[in-house]
Amino acid sequence: MELVLYYNGNILTMDDTNSQPEAVLTKGEHIFAVGSEAKLRSLLPKHGKEVDLKGRCLMPAFIDPHGHFPDTGFVELFRVDLSSPPRGDCLDMATALQRLSEKAHTTKKGEWIMGVLFDNLNISEGRMPTLKELDQVSTDHPIWVLHASGHNGVANSYVFDLMGITQDTPDPFGGRYNRDPETGEFTGVIEGLEAMQDMGQTNFLIDNDKFWQGFQTARNEYVSHGVTMAQNAWVSRSFLEYFATLPAENDPGIDLILLPVGEEEPAMTSGDSAVNWPDNPYFKIGPRKLFTDGAFQLQTAYLSQAYHKVLHTDKPRGVPYVEIEVHKSEVLRLHQLGYQIHCHCNGDAGADMFIDAVEQALIKHPRSDHRHTIIHGQTLREDQLERMAKLGMTVSFFSAHIYFWGDLHYETILGPERAERISPAASAQQHGIRFTIHNDASVTPTRPLHLAQCAVERQTYGGRVLGEDQKISRLSALRALTIDAAWQVFEETNRGSIQSEKLADLVILSENPLKTTKLLNEIRVHQTIRRGKIAYQE
Repeated sequence: MELVLYYNGNILTMDDTNSQPEAVLTKGEHIFAVGSEAKLRSLLPKHGKEVDLKGRCLMPAFIDPHGHFPDTGFVELFRVDLSSPPRGDCLDMATALQRLSEKAHTTKKGEWIMGVLFDNLNISEGRMPTLKELDQVSTDHPIWVLHASGHNGVANSYVFDLMGITQDTPDPFGGRYNRDPETGEFTGVIEGLEAMQDMGQTNFLIDNDKFWQGFQTARNEYVSHGVTMAQNAWVSRSFLEYFATLPAENDPGIDLILLPVGEEEPAMTSGDSAVNWPDNPYFKIGPRKLFTDGAFQLQTAYLSQAYHKVLHTDKPRGVPYVEIEVHKSEVLRLHQLGYQIHCHCNGDAGADMFIDAVEQALIKHPRSDHRHTIIHGQTLREDQLERMAKLGMTVSFFSAHIYFWGDLHYETILGPERAERISPAASAQQHGIRFTIHNDASVTPTRPLHLAQCAVERQTYGGRVLGEDQKISRLSALRALTIDAAWQVFEETNRGSIQSEKLADLVILSENPLKTTKLLNEIRVHQTIRRGKIAYQE
C-alpha cells in the first residue's frame, strides 16, 4: 500500500485537543501517522509520494449529518426545478407553469411530470399553484409539484383521479386535501406525508436504473464540496433494495449512512422478510427515522404558541403528524429493540413529543449511550435543551434555514422574538449538548462551508442577523461537520478527525478557515481525498 505524506500547510485535525501538526502520513485507505514533518519523513520509503500543500489547509472531509442522498441527482436529471431565489431563478407563477408546460411537450401522454423545490413564500404571488392552473398545463399527464420542504404539493385533476380521491375522501390524521373555503372544491394542495402517500417519498417515479444515474450525479456533487459521507434519512423498502444491488466488492465513490423508515422496522433489515443486504464497508444501516410534525413554510411544524401571522385559522399552531400516544409507543418499541432514533421535530411542540417519549422509554428501558437525535430542532427552548442534556439526547440543527428563510421567519412565520432563537446552537453548546448542522439536501443544496457560515454569522439572505447570542465559532461549526457528525451516528472511531488508523478521508481547502479573514463560503475546496484516493480535484 502506498504511503503519502502531506506537508507544508495548515493542518486541522479536529481531534480532542484540536491539534495542528506539521504533517500527516496516509497508508492506503487509512491515516498511518500524524506529527512532525521530520518524523513522518523518516517513515516514508524512498519512492513514497509527497503532497506539498503549498500553504493550503488540510482537514477531515465533511460529513453530511442529515440529508436525502441521492435526491439532488434526481432533481438535476429527472425533475423540473422550480426553485426561487436565493436558490434558483423561478420568480413567478408564469415561469413555473411555463417550465412545466415545456416538460409536458417532451413527455409522452400518461407519463408523470414532477416539479420540485417550489417555494410559495419566495415566489412573487406568495402561493402554491392551483389544480386548475396545472390542468391548464396538461390534462393528458399526471402533474405533481412538490413544495421545497417536501411536506406538501399540488396535483392536477389527473392525479386526483389516479389516487381515487373524491369529495367524500376523508382527510388522514396529520394531513389533508385542501378545499376552497367558499366552493368546497379541491385546490390541488395535498398536505402531509399520509395524504401525499407515494408522492411524498423520495423514491417516487424512480426505478433502479434512474436510482443509480441519480446516485452518480449526486456523488459527484457531494465530493466536489468535500463531502465523503452522506445520509439518506428516510429509506423505504424499495430504496433499500436499490442500495442493496451494489455488489459488495464495488466502491460507489461515497460512503453512506442509511436511516430506514422507523415504522417499518425491524422487518426491513432483519427476519425472513428483510432486504438481502450486501456485506460492504460503504453503506451502513444507521438510526431509524420518525416524524412528529411538518414544515415551517407550510405552517405544519407543531408549535406551542401560534404562528406570528397565521395562515390556517383552524390550526394556528400547526399540527402533529402522529398521535402522541402512537408516537410514544413507536419510540419505546424502537428504543427497546436497541436502535438509535433520529426524529424530525421542527416546532417546539413537536420536540416536546419526542423528548417526552424518550424520557418515558428510558424509564422503562434504561440505556446509557443511545444518542437519540432531534432533527432540525429549530425552535428548541431553553427548558427543552436542559431536559435533552439530562436525557443524553443530541440535535442536528437546520442552520441553513437562517439564510434561506430567515427573513420570512422574522416577518411572518415565527416573528422577531422566536426568529432570533432559530436553530439555537450556542444555547445547545452551553447546555453541554453535542450537536451537528445540516442542509437537508435537496431542501437546500449540500454546501458545507456555506452551511458553517450560516451557523457562524447567522445572516439571512436579506442581510439581517438573527440572534447575535446564538452565533458559534468557526471551529465549532467545522467540528459539527466532521468529528461531531461522525459521533452522532456512532462513527467516531472510523472517521471525522485526522488520527492514526482512521479512514484517510480528507479535504484540502484553499486556505485555513480559522485564520483567513474571508467568509467561510468564499473558501474553495481544492481537493477531496476519500479512503486515500483523490475523489475530486479543482
